Amino acid sequence: MRTPSKIVCVGRNYVAHAREMGNDVPKEPLLFLKPSSAIIREGEAIVLHPVSTHIEFEGEIAVVIGTRLSRAASEDEARAAIGGVVALNDVTARDLQRNDGQWARAKGMDTFCPVGVPAPAPIDFDAIELVTRVNGEVVQHAMGADMVFKIPFLLHYISQYLTLEPGDLVATGTPAGTRAIHPGDVVEVELRGLSRVSNPVVAGS
Repeated sequence: MRTPSKIVCVGRNYVAHAREMGNDVPKEPLLFLKPSSAIIREGEAIVLHPVSTHIEFEGEIAVVIGTRLSRAASEDEARAAIGGVVALNDVTARDLQRNDGQWARAKGMDTFCPVGVPAPAPIDFDAIELVTRVNGEVVQHAMGADMVFKIPFLLHYISQYLTLEPGDLVATGTPAGTRAIHPGDVVEVELRGLSRVSNPVVAGS
């Protein structure tokens, strides 16, 4: 998989996760960016940077852009532009997220974006099953159908503001069940039957 020019992420796209964080579901998609320098692959370590005391996993369904989307592409055009789907972990320094008010540090540190191997996009995005495990225990389980804003609409919405280039990633939000990770943990995000990424957690220095 090529290195994306950008990773566009969607926040609070599952009702239960918005509520567990003490937030309302937004009226429009809540967008933020992660840098491509945060990407790691299967088996590489998530580093718990010492600037944060509370770092959490966020298992997500991500979309790989196959063809360019811009200027408020229609949902049909957006669907046709999807090159694949991939498991992604939007690792987050929760204390920094709360303190900063914007999420560049909290979401963008090195190793904070584990990404699996992409799979061809299914016909039915609602049927994608997301499972996150920590040390083999299932901690998140959701379907694409549970999203507030569905994938074709998200790509249409994003393309009003940002041009999505081939290879770019769009992370579609995390369901309920996020919690802190610690050195020695292993976090696995799986799109059942499609893509997975598993990473050990280590202490930073």
